Amino acid sequence: MSIPAHMKALLLVNDGYASERADARLEAMAPYVRASEIEVPSPGPSQVLIKVSLASINPSDVMFLKGLYGQPRRQGQPAGFEGVGVIAVAGENAGAHLKVGQRVAFATGLSGWGSWADYAVAEGGSCIPIIEGVRDEDAAAMIVNPLTALAMFGIVKEEGEKSFILTAGASQLCKLMMGVARDEGYRPIAIVRRDDQKELLAKAGAAHVLNASSSGFAEELKGVLKAEQPRIFLDAVTGPLAGEIFAAMPKRARWIVYGRLDTDATPIPEPGQLIFMHKRIEGFWLSEWMRNTPPEQKIATIREAQMRFKDGRWSTDVNAVVPLADAIDKVPEELARPNGKVFIAP
Repeated sequence: MSIPAHMKALLLVNDGYASERADARLEAMAPYVRASEIEVPSPGPSQVLIKVSLASINPSDVMFLKGLYGQPRRQGQPAGFEGVGVIAVAGENAGAHLKVGQRVAFATGLSGWGSWADYAVAEGGSCIPIIEGVRDEDAAAMIVNPLTALAMFGIVKEEGEKSFILTAGASQLCKLMMGVARDEGYRPIAIVRRDDQKELLAKAGAAHVLNASSSGFAEELKGVLKAEQPRIFLDAVTGPLAGEIFAAMPKRARWIVYGRLDTDATPIPEPGQLIFMHKRIEGFWLSEWMRNTPPEQKIATIREAQMRFKDGRWSTDVNAVVPLADAIDKVPEELARPNGKVFIAP
C-alpha cells in the first residue's frame, strides 16, 4: 500500500482540561478543532497505521473536545476516538492477528492519534479484525457503544433482576442494549425527554418509556418502579434527573454512571439511603473493562457484537456521513438531529 507523506486531519486546538463548566452540546467545531495538513505518523512497535475509511462521533468525543472528559487533550493531535479502516503498516509487536491490508475497527485512546484524519495510529490491542458481512457504518462504531452495551448488560444479568433503568434511552448505545434485553427476556425502562421517541424505543425493546419532561413523570416513575422493582440504573446523563430517579428506586439499587450529558451538579436527594437502604453509586468506563476482563470473555463479547451486526439483530442508525473537508461546517447541525449517529469520512 502506497502511503503519502502528508494527510488531512482535524487537530485539537486546546490542551488539557476545560477551566469552566460547559454543556455537552457541540455548538460549533471551530473552537475545538481546526482542519490542517500534517505528516502521516509512523506507528511504534506495538502499533498499526490505519487508512481510515469511516470515523465515528460519540458523546465522549464531544466531551473530550470540550475538555470535559476524563483524559487531557493534546493540542495539535488529531481528534476522534474510534473508526474503521485498513491496516497500512503494522509494527513488529502489534499482534499476530493483525496484517497489512486487513480491515479493522480501532480505538485511539491510548495512541493519541485520532480517527478524524486520513490515517490514524492505534495500539494493536485496540484493534478488532472485522468479519465479512459487517458494514463500515457498524464497524466504525463497533467498540465504544456495542462493547459497552454488552458489558453493562452483563452487569444486569449478574444482578439477577429482569428490569433495569436507562437514561438517554434514545441513544445508539441504549437501543443496542434494549435489543439484547428483548432477546433475553429482560425489561428495560427507558428515560427520554421527547414523546416522539416512545414508539421508536418500544419497537427497540423497551418495556416502559417515560418522558422526564412531562408533568406527570414523577408519578409515572413511581408506579413503574413499584411494579418492576429494578435495582440497576445505567446512567449516561447524571444531573438532577438522575438523582431523582435513584432516590425513587428500591433497596440495594446500584447507580452506574457511564456518561455525563447533563453537566449541571448532580444531587443525592436522600444520602441516608446509602446507609439504610444499602444503595450504592459507581462508575463504568469501557477502557477499564477492556483492561480487567479475562481475554476469553473479551473475545466472546467482541464476536457477539459482530455477529449481531452481521445477522441483522443490530444495525447502526445513521443520520449523516460527513466528508472530512466539510466536518467543521456541517457536523454540529447533524449532531443536533436526534436518534442517529454521525460519521466523518476522509
